[in-house]
Amino acid sequence: MQVGVHLPHIGRKAGPDAIRRAAVQAEELGFADVWVSEHIIIPKDAAYPPSPNFWDPVLTLTWAAAFTKRVKLGTSVLVLPMRHPLPLAKELATLQNLSQGRLILGGGVGWMEAEFDALGVPFRERGRRMDEGIAMMKAVWNDDPVTFPTRWIPAKIDTMRMQPKPCAPIPIWIGGSSEAAIARALRLDGWHGSRVTPEQVPAMVRRLRAGRPDAAFTISLRTSDEGRDTGALRGRLESYKAAGIQHVLVAPEERGIEEYLAAVERVARCAEGL
Repeated sequence: MQVGVHLPHIGRKAGPDAIRRAAVQAEELGFADVWVSEHIIIPKDAAYPPSPNFWDPVLTLTWAAAFTKRVKLGTSVLVLPMRHPLPLAKELATLQNLSQGRLILGGGVGWMEAEFDALGVPFRERGRRMDEGIAMMKAVWNDDPVTFPTRWIPAKIDTMRMQPKPCAPIPIWIGGSSEAAIARALRLDGWHGSRVTPEQVPAMVRRLRAGRPDAAFTISLRTSDEGRDTGALRGRLESYKAAGIQHVLVAPEERGIEEYLAAVERVARCAEGL
C-alpha cells in the first residue's frame, strides 16, 4: 500500500518555505506522493474550512515539483465544475510536463453553494458540468486538432489546437461516496474517498472491485491525523491495507509548520512496512 501526505498550503502554516520543506521531507522519508486541496473563495463566517488562507493547488504543486524529483503530486480534490476546463487543462498539462509525469488529478463536484455563486457557476448543474469538463480536458489532451461539442459549459471548440500535450496520461481519481461519484470513478482511473470509517471500507472496496476488478483502477482513501495516538493511526492503516485499499493520503492537522513536520515524521514511522 502506498502512503502520501498533505502539504502545508492551508492556514497559518502555509508559505513558500513551508511547502518546500514539506515536499523535500516527504520525498526523503519515502512517501509516494504529496497532496493539496482547494477552496477559491469562502463566506466570511463559514464554519468550515477553518481558514480562508488556501494557496492555489496547481501553483502549490508546481512549486513542490521544482524541489523534488520522485514524489508524485496529487489534488485532493480540485472542484472541477468551478473551473473552466480549457485553462485548467492547459495548467495541468504544463504541470505534468514540468514534473515529468508525476501528476494525479483528484476531482470532485464540490459542496459549498456560496462558492459556486461567487464564481458564477450554476450549483445545480455541477455534476453535468463536471462530466462534460472531464471529457473536454481529455479531448484537448489527446486530439490535435480538436473539435468538442458542448451542452453545459460555454465554449465553442471547432478544429482548434492546444499544446503542450501531457508527456504522459494524467490519471483521474474521483472523490465522493454518492452514487453519481462512484459511477463517475468507475468510468475513470480511480476512487479517492474520504469520511469513510474503517468499518465501512471493506464494503466500499467490494463494491468498487465489482465494477473495476483491474489493478490499474486505484482505490485511494484520505484520512486525518491528529497526532495524539500513533498506535491508532498504524492500526487504521493496517485495516485499510487488509481491506484492499491501495493508497492512503494522511493529512496532519497541526497548525504550525514545525509541529506539522514532526507529525509527518510520525506518519512515516507508522507507515513503515506497509
